This record gives sequence, C-alpha cells and structure tokens, in this order.
Amino acid sequence: MPNIYNALLVKGRDTVGQPINVTCEVQQLLGNNRVRAVAMSATDGLMRGMEVIDTGAPLSVPVGGVTLG
Repeated sequence: MPNIYNALLVKGRDTVGQPINVTCEVQQLLGNNRVRAVAMSATDGLMRGMEVIDTGAPLSVPVGGVTLG
C-alpha cells in the first residue's frame, strides 16, 4: 500500500488506443487494498484494471531562481 501523499502513476490506453498517463496523489487509505487519490490532470479514459505504479515518494516540482525569488 502506498503512503498518504505518495504520487501514483496510472498508465494504459483508452478505448481508441490513445496512451493515458495520469499522476495522482494519495489522500486516504480505504482498506481492502484501496486508496482514494486526487488526479493532477484530466481523467478521461481511465478504467478499472489499469496499471497503477506507486512512485514511493510525494509529488515534487523542480524549482529555480525565478521560483525562489
């Protein structure tokens, strides 16, 4: 089971064969090997049974001088 705040990657193909790559963040552990997660982009085409990969780390965003001020 992933930890809360871990990033998950959902990979697969939609019904017309287009690749789907969605990053989600775990918000709640529901039990029975299920979690509640928030998607960071559109979820069009997601289906039950798609491969989900736990990155083992929280979401991260690179920062540079402009971001830091």
